[in-house]
Amino acid sequence: QVQLVESGGGLVQPGGSLRLSCAASGTILSMYHVYWFRQAPGNQRELVAASLLGSFTNYADSVKGRFTISRDNAKNTVHLQMNNLKPEDTAVYYCNAHRTGGTYWGQGTQVTVSS
Repeated sequence: QVQLVESGGGLVQPGGSLRLSCAASGTILSMYHVYWFRQAPGNQRELVAASLLGSFTNYADSVKGRFTISRDNAKNTVHLQMNNLKPEDTAVYYCNAHRTGGTYWGQGTQVTVSS
């Protein structure tokens, strides 16, 4: 059974940093494209960052230069380093792993940016 578990969310002041983690069990994340999405109340789920097979990465314009997605294959984990956080980054952040024939979601982790 494949499971993705996000962690690392919390309450942080504007300008602060958090590192989210997406740990996989039951599969090997290095075989998947991995994405971070977020969803704020009343908003649609939006793509924040992507780590594609072949070492390509991509980011939403709103987070470019502030967020970094990375893989730790030894730990079967993908991270999202978030710096210079803004109140508009407040959302539930979800990890998604996708490849032909399968897509998996984590349960989400809350990030709140507030003073």
